[in-house]
Parts: sequence; C-alpha cells; structure tokens
Amino acid sequence: MWLLLAFLSAALLGCYDSFKKEALSANAVIPVLFLNTLFCSAIFIPFIVISYTSTALDGSVFHVAEGGWDVHKYILLKSFIVLSSWVFGYFGMKHLPLTIVGPINATRPVMVLVGAFLFFGERLNVWQWIGVLLAVASFFMLSRSGKKEGIDFKHDHWIYFIVLAAVLGAISGLYDKYIMAPVSEGGVGLDRMIVQSWYNIYQCGMMFVMLMLLWWPRRHHTSPFHWHWSIPLVSIFLSSADFVYFYALSVPGAMISIVSMIRRGSVVVSFLFGAVFFHEKNLRSKVVDLALVLLGMVFLYIGSR
Repeated sequence: MWLLLAFLSAALLGCYDSFKKEALSANAVIPVLFLNTLFCSAIFIPFIVISYTSTALDGSVFHVAEGGWDVHKYILLKSFIVLSSWVFGYFGMKHLPLTIVGPINATRPVMVLVGAFLFFGERLNVWQWIGVLLAVASFFMLSRSGKKEGIDFKHDHWIYFIVLAAVLGAISGLYDKYIMAPVSEGGVGLDRMIVQSWYNIYQCGMMFVMLMLLWWPRRHHTSPFHWHWSIPLVSIFLSSADFVYFYALSVPGAMISIVSMIRRGSVVVSFLFGAVFFHEKNLRSKVVDLALVLLGMVFLYIGSR
C-alpha cells in the first residue's frame, strides 16, 4: 500500500515541478511563491476548522489533531527549513532548464542517506555506496551537459541555488523522519495532518513578510508579476503530493528511505515535460545523466530492502 502511495506521490510531484516551471517563466518569484503558500493554506484551513469545531472528520484521514506550543514548535522549524529550500529552488528553477534541475533534485535521497549516515549513525552497505557513487557521477556528467547550454556548474550561482535547495530538502526529509516517527522509536510522533496543515500556514505568513519587505517596495524595479493559470495548479499538485507522501509514511511498515527514493522518481515526469512542452536542448546527453540517477536509486532501493 505505502509503495503505491509513494509512486503516486512521485507522479504528482513531477507535475508540480512542471507547472512550477511554467508559473515562474518570466515572472516574479516571490509573489508566485507567496500565492503557492496561500493556496496551499486555503486547501487545508477547512480541514482545521472542521476538525476543531466538530466531530465530522474524526477517525478519517483528513482529521487534523490539536496541539500546543510543544507540537507547533517542531512544525514552525519545519516550515522554515522547507521555505528556505523553496526560495532557493524557485529562483534556481526560473533561470535553469527543467532537464537540469530535475536530475539535481533527484539526488536528494543520496543526501538523506548520507545525512542518516552522519547524524543518525546509520551504516551504508555496498549497494548503497554504489548508489551514492552513481549519483555523484551523474552530477559531474550533468555539469558537462550543462556546459553545452552555457551553464558552468562551478560559477553559475543558480546551480548553487538548486544544490542548496536540494540539501535543505534532504534536511527536511531527515527532520520528517524525526518528528513523525513514533516516540517508541525515538521520534516525536506528530500527526501527519497537523504537520502538513500548519506548516503551510506558517510558510504563508513568512512569505507575506518577505513579499511586503523585499518585493513590494521594489516591484517597479524588478521582475514584474503576472497571473498565470498554472499558479493554482502548483499548489494543488504540491498539496496532493505531500498528502499522499505523509499518508504513505503513516502506513505501518513504511520506510522513509524507500519512500524518499521513489518520490524522487518524479524527475521522470518533469524531464518529459521539459522535453515535450518546454522543448529543452541536449536531451540525448541528459537522458544518460538521468539514467545514471535512476540506476543509483535502484541500487539504493536494493541496499535499503
């Protein structure tokens, strides 16, 4: 069950990345990101209100648990980590081809695995080490493909933005493992719906402050904002992907390492969007890079079974 949910989350996440690229095309990043967090919050506020004022959702997958500061302090920190990743990721995606961004983001499971190795004392087996090395090799090959489009991985700051977004995303994945794992397993044991509902609301508040302080005063001197039909779709597909992801993690026996790896399979969907709809270049060499990333994920999967 949780494996099927992980694959569904990957497909939805691939659509999210693709619509995000469309929404950011020649558009101001901060307003798009603010609207993303606003629409995501609007999706979950009804579940919060109904859960807190009636028993209609009790026992359902949409019920939002209640909690005080001892719970919300963890969610607030998650909001800050995820939003930081999004800010860097949105700016990077606006200026880079989707067929470059996707494979870089797909290396997040490797970062999660290395993070688990460094911070949680987990040990990697031979299969997992092979997966890590393949991911590293794919990154260097991707840099060669990028040079054909004038993208220098060593000196292009948008590449650093995407890499930093991926690192922060991996940190968020490790943090998810901690806050959602049962107390008996050393985690915090937070309810998945309270995490997903409230972290979107906290992010919306943070983005509103950024919008008012950073973009609004300079809106006439920076990239203009224009409405695009893809903006609400970004929120819909992201919320759906995250809902399925958190639900998968809540299923007994679900493994965060496997779910995280399958979820990054979203790169296949976004790569196809980049090729078919955005007509991006040098696809032949990028397919080889993508194949290495996916092969690395297969080795990580085998090593994590």
